[in-house]
Amino acid sequence: MAIDLVLLGPPGAGKGTQAELLSEWLGVPAVSTGDLFRKAMAESTELGSQAKAYIERGDLVPDEVTVGMVRERLGKSDCEDGVILDGFPRTVPQADALEDLLADMDRQLDAALYIEVSREELLRRLGGRWTCRDCGEVYHEIYDPPEEEGVCDRCGGELYQRSDDTPEAQEQRIKVYTEETAPLYDYYAEKGQLVKIDGEQEIEAVQQDIREAVAPLKVD
Repeated sequence: MAIDLVLLGPPGAGKGTQAELLSEWLGVPAVSTGDLFRKAMAESTELGSQAKAYIERGDLVPDEVTVGMVRERLGKSDCEDGVILDGFPRTVPQADALEDLLADMDRQLDAALYIEVSREELLRRLGGRWTCRDCGEVYHEIYDPPEEEGVCDRCGGELYQRSDDTPEAQEQRIKVYTEETAPLYDYYAEKGQLVKIDGEQEIEAVQQDIREAVAPLKVD
């Protein structure tokens, strides 16, 4: 019996880290739509080429392209026992499409795990990133600061904050994500599939809470 899960949460919630840890425990793949896009574009697949054309124009990739990539990935042999989806669905129409995809495989979503993190904490995590101009090394002023402020430990280069790493840019990113995905929480809550996880704990504690929520669904 397969176990199929969705990880929800804003940028900075730690979905990728938790998905990988959960994947190791469950023995099913963690699938990030961001990784799917990058791989498909790098390999110049039909769907990858379609996605690239939209991205290069600055347009949103249509749902049918995103759903097509997810459909292809779910059809791989390593997904037979289940999958952990990170970054999909992002909208209610995508959630409907996922339900249909799983139904075609005689499966259904087991749970949507929502990693909750406050706006203030997200900004703390996302807004403190600094990058070396010379070697590209990345630091975080709270979680991984350089030994000397503004100077790269590796090469001595100047550290700067990219325009998309500023607190203002991250606040906009969180706002857009929240507006886009907020209806999903109600969608899964109404289906009785939403599980809220406190994402402001240490990584290990968050993972423990996730495993406790998933354990009743796990079939050895």
